[in-house]
Amino acid sequence: QLPLVESGGGLVQPGGSLRLSCAAPGFIYYAIGWFRQAPGKEREGVACISSTDDEIYYADSVRGRFAISRDDAKITAFLQMNDLNVEDTGTYYCAALSTTQIRAMCISMSETMGTWGQGTQVTVSS
Repeated sequence: QLPLVESGGGLVQPGGSLRLSCAAPGFIYYAIGWFRQAPGKEREGVACISSTDDEIYYADSVRGRFAISRDDAKITAFLQMNDLNVEDTGTYYCAALSTTQIRAMCISMSETMGTWGQGTQVTVSS
């Protein structure tokens, strides 16, 4: 399988926006999730979308600020992040999983499941 490749991370001031991309050409029939890991903390699910785009789950901490989507060909997944704050700092990973349980994917997907990208760093700082 082709790997997942994240891009779009960087340094942004509080209140700013970033758009992350995940190239996932071999995973058009898979659910895609965005996860993040801050230093000293466990990896957490941020947003997940089903293979048919009809089911989306957001963590409470990002709901209303972040939006997950995929392009029409389902080759690339995106995470639009608005109104960023310092607590959003971390390494952001995209992951693919053959599942219809989107909420469970975001809450409990471990690093030994599915396929993961290498991550992209997001730093929110003034």
